[in-house]
Amino acid sequence: MKYWLMKSEADVYSIDELKKDRTTMWDGVRNYQARNNMREMRKGDRVLYYHSRQTPPAVVGLANVVKEAYPDPTQFDRKSKYFDAKSNLQDPRWWLVDVRFDRKFDTPVALQEIKDDAKLSGMVLVNNSRLSVQPVTKAEFDRVMKLAGET
Repeated sequence: MKYWLMKSEADVYSIDELKKDRTTMWDGVRNYQARNNMREMRKGDRVLYYHSRQTPPAVVGLANVVKEAYPDPTQFDRKSKYFDAKSNLQDPRWWLVDVRFDRKFDTPVALQEIKDDAKLSGMVLVNNSRLSVQPVTKAEFDRVMKLAGET
């Protein structure tokens, strides 16, 4: 099992919306490093769900990967804001995974709290905060869970 952090803006697709929907495809990623991370994801991997455009930005809950990487259909949809004219069906450029809601934290873990924690100083979120899909070590995952009061 691997661990990940996936970012979504609360005003675009919040943890509450994921809870309501139960499962969603993680579409619209248009960064190669984030895409490559999704192609490494496996069914059952754990996901820290992060709201990036809120005050304060924070890890707000958990999700699980329920379907491994497949081509993002929005890249082929001319009406989608994620349409990519350079992508083609034979060699798709963009991939996604499906994630399922696990739980919302009673106590979100704010970005500043993560940055201030010496045990999380190597976390990708601290060093490359713009990457929307990023790996997390088991130790980092466990630490964030502890900060959220989930252990």
